[in-house]
Amino acid sequence: MLTTQCLCTKLRRSARAVTRVYDDALKGVGLTTAQFSLLRHLSRLEQPSISDLADAMGLDRSTLGRNLRPLESEGLVRLDEGADLRNRIVVLTPAGLERIMRGREAWDAAQQDVAAHLGDDKRRQLEALLDELATLDS
Repeated sequence: MLTTQCLCTKLRRSARAVTRVYDDALKGVGLTTAQFSLLRHLSRLEQPSISDLADAMGLDRSTLGRNLRPLESEGLVRLDEGADLRNRIVVLTPAGLERIMRGREAWDAAQQDVAAHLGDDKRRQLEALLDELATLDS
């Protein structure tokens, strides 16, 4: 791997490495990291619109739409009409909730693996730095 001083490249490499840990943990559940994260967000929100879910996840609507399609085809989420015909509501189905329950242990194990790799102090520092970077576009 080429060395670099580019923060963007380093962040993207790190994100891919961490995502692989979570993806490997979730293989037995049949979900990717992005899919599991989307389902978890959906479980914490009360039937959000696509726009509200996209905002909560820090995604644009088109990316969220692409991520929702396979979950919808598997029956894990459902799109319903909202009060405004231009906006749709995303509903977590019982099958989606069950998949979250099945994946929770694997997700927690991956979380513990990554945290153990860093140690407590570095994990806290990383969380603070990532929170700060997340406000760049605000």
